Amino acid sequence: NAEYMGISQASFHKRRKTGGRVNKWRKKRKYELGRPAAMTKLGAHRVRRVRTMGGNSKWRALRLDIGNFSWPSERCTRKAKILDVVYNASNNELVRTKTIVKNCIVKIDASAFKSWFQDKYGKGEAAAGKEFVDLAEMTENVTPKKGGAGSLIPKIDPILKDTMKQGFAYACISSRPGQVGRADGYIVEGKELDFYRKKLDKKKQK
Repeated sequence: NAEYMGISQASFHKRRKTGGRVNKWRKKRKYELGRPAAMTKLGAHRVRRVRTMGGNSKWRALRLDIGNFSWPSERCTRKAKILDVVYNASNNELVRTKTIVKNCIVKIDASAFKSWFQDKYGKGEAAAGKEFVDLAEMTENVTPKKGGAGSLIPKIDPILKDTMKQGFAYACISSRPGQVGRADGYIVEGKELDFYRKKLDKKKQK
């Protein structure tokens, strides 16, 4: 595509390690082309197909608001709504414009994970979803897992438990929205969650 030929992945436009200019001894090639960044925004689902070399496809996500997120310590994966983009290590402008990229930290709706936790570790009517059991109460009681031989309810990260009570969780995007057209990731917990929580608190103080 001629419109993309301005962006090149070749190194002719770069300088040598010594600082000297590289002599451009040939023109650009089609296989060296680059494309504009997708800059995926938070919004109603909008994905476009891009034809690539060899007739293959990339899926360019222009807007996304839902993804599959895993809860690593519980080995549970659920579809969740992305509520907000809260942190990006590379650029604060991407947070302001709510741009979803790989490794950014987003706030997701935790209701699917809470209901799964109640179904798995709740008792009686609570397990059937008829009665809401608070996460704090559930972690104090000892209950056998479904199909497990008397194993205990796991201890949840206190910061994660606090955010889940408020109905959300912090997650990290691990897919590449501009390449695969999806915003999938995992819930951050433990030291990683502690690190990002401190960063967010520091931002609020400014």
